[in-house]
Amino acid sequence: MNTKAGYVAIIGKPNAGKSTFLNAALNSKLSIVSSKPQTTRKSILGILSEADYQIVFIDTPGIMKPHYLLQEKMMSFVGQSIYDADVLLFIHDVAEKDEEKDFQEVFAKALAQKTPKILVLNKIDLSTELKINALQTKFESLKVFEKIIPISSTNGINVQTVIETILNFLPEHPKFYNDEDLAVENERFFVSEIIREKILELYRDEIPYSSEVKVEQFIERENNKSFIEAFIYVERDSQRMILIGKQGAAIKKLGETARKEIETFLDKQVYLELRVKVKDDWRSNEDFLKNFGYDLGKNSQ
Repeated sequence: MNTKAGYVAIIGKPNAGKSTFLNAALNSKLSIVSSKPQTTRKSILGILSEADYQIVFIDTPGIMKPHYLLQEKMMSFVGQSIYDADVLLFIHDVAEKDEEKDFQEVFAKALAQKTPKILVLNKIDLSTELKINALQTKFESLKVFEKIIPISSTNGINVQTVIETILNFLPEHPKFYNDEDLAVENERFFVSEIIREKILELYRDEIPYSSEVKVEQFIERENNKSFIEAFIYVERDSQRMILIGKQGAAIKKLGETARKEIETFLDKQVYLELRVKVKDDWRSNEDFLKNFGYDLGKNSQ
């Protein structure tokens, strides 16, 4: 049987709904999601396999103007993903203001690629038909997209239409991965992402953006709970104190919340131990960032 297979880079501005789309397309929670922008920091591969095709989605960080080294590394992941892709899938939040100006400035380099481009107008459940139609007309006038599709990733509206449209542009190629594979990153990576997601949910201000999670130990036990030790790194001692909270209440809540989701993801019971360490200005330190996996092709933790 001839099969189609290829890589599809999901790109967009922060909080456009890229990870929500990936999870909807795979019918599985693979990428962490949050109402806060800059949730995704690294490229994450999600694999959708059927008998006659395989789509390898690349969920990427939101495109932004970088202000420190971590954000520069994040944008490097985006650039590499655009270069590797067989299809570019632009996710645009229809609730945004100044759509045309921002869109053209942010995506100029990606729009210049000869790669087939599909524009997804996301979150139509939060907009009006009049605005959606106006946006579609505006973006059609750019004459750079092979297809423009209004969707709601949260409600699953037209997600399947996007998948079917992608297939029109995928090359004939053998599958890259086994049919049962959903991702290529290891369990440590996803555990660290779940903990980081809970930090985004439970803490405010600079704490989520100044925090990084690294799994130091992951010991599987046949007849007992698996043991996971994870370090949460922050930049200042004051942030460490906020993470821990009064008499350890905050980090205890974080641990309990993260453990429940980790157990659901792994389908096994775990003992989760969280520790907080201070690494001054880690977001601007090349060595720290490499150690945390912010190096192209080195996403695993």
